[in-house]
Amino acid sequence: MNCKEYLVTLNIPPSLEEMMVDSLLLLETEHGFSSSNVNAHHHANKGLSLAEQVTGRQKRIRFQLYVSVDALPVLLAQLREEFSGAGIQYWVLPVIESGVI
Repeated sequence: MNCKEYLVTLNIPPSLEEMMVDSLLLLETEHGFSSSNVNAHHHANKGLSLAEQVTGRQKRIRFQLYVSVDALPVLLAQLREEFSGAGIQYWVLPVIESGVI
């Protein structure tokens, strides 16, 4: 299988939401992107408020976007440059199939 597109998922702190939207809009990806509020759960308490430690969840904004094999390194380089040290968790998965139903 030769992957031509990837699904990139980013979990970011809510304070970075507007900066991330601006950054991703500059990429002008063919499919655009989506965002949603999520709760992140992790065993490490680093950087968690007392309330987050008690509830076991941390509020995050999740962004998902499709990128081509050529655009992936550009996206990751841009994110590393603009958000270095921001604690953004990300995943890159190959897209097996996509479309509109």
